[in-house]
Amino acid sequence: MVISFTKIFYLLNCGLAVSPPAGFPDHPHRGFETVTYMLQGSFSHQDFAGHKGIIGTGDVQWMTAGRGIIHSEMPIGEGSQTGLQLWINLSSKDKMIEPRYQELLREDIKKAEKDGVEVRIIAGESMGVRSPVYTRTPTMFLDFTLKPGAHLQQSIPEAWNSFVYVIEGEGIFGSLNSSPASAHHVLVLNFGDGLNVWNKSVAPLRFVLIGGQPLNEPVAQYGPFVMNTKAEIDQTIEDYQFCRNGFEKAKYWKSHQVG
Repeated sequence: MVISFTKIFYLLNCGLAVSPPAGFPDHPHRGFETVTYMLQGSFSHQDFAGHKGIIGTGDVQWMTAGRGIIHSEMPIGEGSQTGLQLWINLSSKDKMIEPRYQELLREDIKKAEKDGVEVRIIAGESMGVRSPVYTRTPTMFLDFTLKPGAHLQQSIPEAWNSFVYVIEGEGIFGSLNSSPASAHHVLVLNFGDGLNVWNKSVAPLRFVLIGGQPLNEPVAQYGPFVMNTKAEIDQTIEDYQFCRNGFEKAKYWKSHQVG
């Protein structure tokens, strides 16, 4: 599912399910950030700068591609590995910064709970609890679970773009006369809405709320590259092909199989 705004760019691989030997072998990025949130199973990550590790169930990897990265993301173990991956645009001033990572293990993600609502705070703030993750583009990424009969009110900055992706269960979003939304549906919210959610079903409701401050800049995307203009995209393709301006290590690097 691709959700593209003119002022801020998101791409969300909703309910991504991958089983070996499938996966995402060596590929490049420039100009944005990827946020990988594993719902079930594990992925191995390696890049040409020597960074590598395992992203397990409930873990988060926040990767800033910046001026350039080449990496692989491959499933580990038997069966289907599922998760969400969000692409977050960087402002023009940050597109050519050095790559970096922020990684959170499941047990290190901040949580809060009140009146039948539990939230895992990957980025931003909820119920007075703030994530330690630093976001160059001001962002919220909240994973909510509502018990049957629970009601949630979550504030969202008035000018932010935001959306909901339902992971499991069924809920009523916005107002009580809205039609219920079920698993694997995306709801794009209006400006200044905030969010009201009711779980009127007999099963738990789980969804993520994702939002961000508009950049008010043009977006040019070509595959794994997100820049501001076509000329910058053309330059990026050339840099990648000739292993320069951030892609120098690509000339000699290749990932290796794990597990």
